[in-house]
Amino acid sequence: MKLLHTSDWHVGKTLKGRSRLDEQREVLAQVVAVAREQQVDAVLIAGDLYDSSAPSAAAQQLVIRGLLALRDTGAEVIAIAGNHDHPATFDAYRPLMAAAGITLVGTARDAESGGVVNFTARSTGERVNVAVLPFISQRYAVRAAQLVASTPAENSGAYDELVREVLAALTATFTPDAVNVVMAHLTVTGGALGGGERPAQSIFEYHVPAAAFPPEAHYVALGHLHRRQRMPAACPVVYCGAPFAVDFGEQDNTHVVCLVQATPTTPARITDVPITAGRRLRTVSGTVAELLARAVEFGNDYLRVYVREAARAGLREDITDALPNALEVRIDPEFAAVVNPVRPTADRADHSPAELFAEYCSSVGVEDSRVRSLFDQLHDEITTTGTHG
Repeated sequence: MKLLHTSDWHVGKTLKGRSRLDEQREVLAQVVAVAREQQVDAVLIAGDLYDSSAPSAAAQQLVIRGLLALRDTGAEVIAIAGNHDHPATFDAYRPLMAAAGITLVGTARDAESGGVVNFTARSTGERVNVAVLPFISQRYAVRAAQLVASTPAENSGAYDELVREVLAALTATFTPDAVNVVMAHLTVTGGALGGGERPAQSIFEYHVPAAAFPPEAHYVALGHLHRRQRMPAACPVVYCGAPFAVDFGEQDNTHVVCLVQATPTTPARITDVPITAGRRLRTVSGTVAELLARAVEFGNDYLRVYVREAARAGLREDITDALPNALEVRIDPEFAAVVNPVRPTADRADHSPAELFAEYCSSVGVEDSRVRSLFDQLHDEITTTGTHG
């Protein structure tokens, strides 16, 4: 049988104020095309479908249409909430999406209440068990353990111990005649950050060891870390990564979905299918003249620019006028002025505002007559207004 593993869509994500919905629409269309071409039995979406727990109507519409399009391929569609999603909303829409043949899981559940999803693969008739674990915060971990694993609160330990108890309870329902899969949104100890994750929910306190997953699992489909990676474990424990670069920290990541083939008696075979939709993010550097000369090379890419010149008035505008996709413009640290704070002197009271401003500019390495001219104009406007007010 075939599974398609994807996660961390982050629909609704903006980058420096730029909407990326059009890119995200193209990315999801490519994911749907892969599911259709490969005739997969199920699509597993391991959390962070949205970038925000309060997504816009346009973002919600895009995700819902994407889920429906995946279901229209004939595949089972199972999606869990990640730390960016709103779990209660997932659960609220659960009955409605179930009517469309889509399984949404917002919060941890015991096996009988939906914590394990069972279906029969359309291509082979094989039984499939998918244990699903949405993102669990530290605050909710004790409650989840009580609900799923019947663990008394007074016996609860650290976060990873609670999550292991939940996973153990869910995977205890696995059967030897089925393909057994775990899908979870969490951080496995030793996992490499992709570059765009929310750090507060990726730190050590939220880590779970790979040993938490049972060796009898044929595949563990993870979401949360945006870099494609396989964790060392007794069974295949895999982050598929985000299908596009969420932020500049992810510009060098390889973006894929994972095609997984498994039977009840053979190990899973994993094939990475590249996702090429979405605009490339690039970090570039050079003088203004050098950067402008490369404008054609940059094409439609979103840019983070490091200018190898000293700061001056109008520098950012020179870049953005010629490179409208430059979303960040910074001075290369090598050329950044060393700030030497102006210390009060005995005779500063005799200095005019223009002289004081000139001293400040000199102290931070800004030598540009236009800056001083703008200051003079602003000072004149303020003092004139004050005179007549």
